[in-house]
Amino acid sequence: MEIKLIRPDLSHKEEAELFKNEFFENNENIINGSEMLDNMDSYDDWLNNVRRNSNPEAVNPEWVLTDTFFATDETNRIVGIIDFRHELKDFLIDFGHCGYSVRPSERKKGYATKMLSMILEIAKNTGLETFQLSVEKTNEPSIKTIVKNGGIYKRSFDYEGETADVYEIKL
Repeated sequence: MEIKLIRPDLSHKEEAELFKNEFFENNENIINGSEMLDNMDSYDDWLNNVRRNSNPEAVNPEWVLTDTFFATDETNRIVGIIDFRHELKDFLIDFGHCGYSVRPSERKKGYATKMLSMILEIAKNTGLETFQLSVEKTNEPSIKTIVKNGGIYKRSFDYEGETADVYEIKL
């Protein structure tokens, strides 16, 4: 399995729409790590938001500097999405440095583990020493992904009636 992380651009519009729609067709309305691709009606608007938030001089003051990547396979099909939040503030103190999702038809193939490993390398290159993630206590596949990448349980918190666990990875 060979994947690469690429920054979204206009050439990905059609493939990104297919990616997004697969979640909705699978009755999943949230695409973690997508910088709200699941809530945007326009790919162009979403792309402008992603670009703005990856620019230290233009990042939304209510957000943090964030790098968002599509994970693509050998055929350039989008198999996942992942973001890296350079700092934690406000609610991100619980949610952590990244979110990620793998398209429903591509799960259980090791993509999430590889994507997280790749984003950890990017985070390490920015000088970050520890990387924090959170996961719903019931999301066993994601917990396994985090633990495979060195995640150590730190604490739990409640969010919208569910318990989530916070993990930390030393870089």
